[in-house]
Amino acid sequence: MAATPLDAARAWAEFTDPAEPGQRLRVDLTWLTSRWRCLFLDGCPGIDADEPDAGCCTLGAHLTDADDLARVSAVVATLGPDEWELRDPGLEEGWTVDDEDGGVATRVLDGACILLNRPGFPAGPGCALHQRAVAEGVAPLTTKPDVCWQLPVRRAYREVDQPDGTSYLEVTLTEYDRRAWGPGGHDLDWYCTNEPAAHTGADPVYVSLRAELVALVGAQAYAVLARLCADHLAAADALAAARAGAGGDAGGAVPVGPAGRGLLPLLVHPATAAAGRRTTAG
Repeated sequence: MAATPLDAARAWAEFTDPAEPGQRLRVDLTWLTSRWRCLFLDGCPGIDADEPDAGCCTLGAHLTDADDLARVSAVVATLGPDEWELRDPGLEEGWTVDDEDGGVATRVLDGACILLNRPGFPAGPGCALHQRAVAEGVAPLTTKPDVCWQLPVRRAYREVDQPDGTSYLEVTLTEYDRRAWGPGGHDLDWYCTNEPAAHTGADPVYVSLRAELVALVGAQAYAVLARLCADHLAAADALAAARAGAGGDAGGAVPVGPAGRGLLPLLVHPATAAAGRRTTAG
């Protein structure tokens, strides 16, 4: 099925961070309640058609800061040859490079990140850092670069000035879509977040990526976020039932509420909706 539009309408919720009263969370309910799942090693064609087995690892990973580099470096130093296919060139020639902006990134070797184990490696294909986390029974966010474990959730910051001269920090959680990669994102051969093929997860994103979301916003804010997402899904189900009861479907007439007013539509991610229609049709 074709990729869904990037500019489809979304439902948002805002709330004050329980742990940080000076900041407000703005969360994309449409994305967080979608059924996206990672298709790596399960049908992902990759962002580069020439490297389909590399998923989104063809560009390497930019380390966000000194703490990120130190944490990943500590794990890399302990990887054995049975865990990391390209360990020899990685240790001999370096596994990082300086990027054009003065930061540090993982080195790209033979078309993909040097930490990516290729098909045929005895330990199996995939990120050596991710595989280490799985082997130790810890969350992959403890071993992988920040940009890797956060994808495809995008966290953005904005200082909001209010008319009375006060301000607050707005923290947005939304989908890391093609635009988030910059202008080059539109040139990726394939990308998952708006592809119906990737919206077949058993759980919504706010559940499947719970550990990552807690790491991004904290446990207290996540608890509020999870409640809002659950309420959104319940309301969406109720609206769908009302439509069905009125003899319509998701694209039909807006059902009428108890006061005689039309019920506002609750927005399901278009790729999730498309995946659901395909499943129903099949």
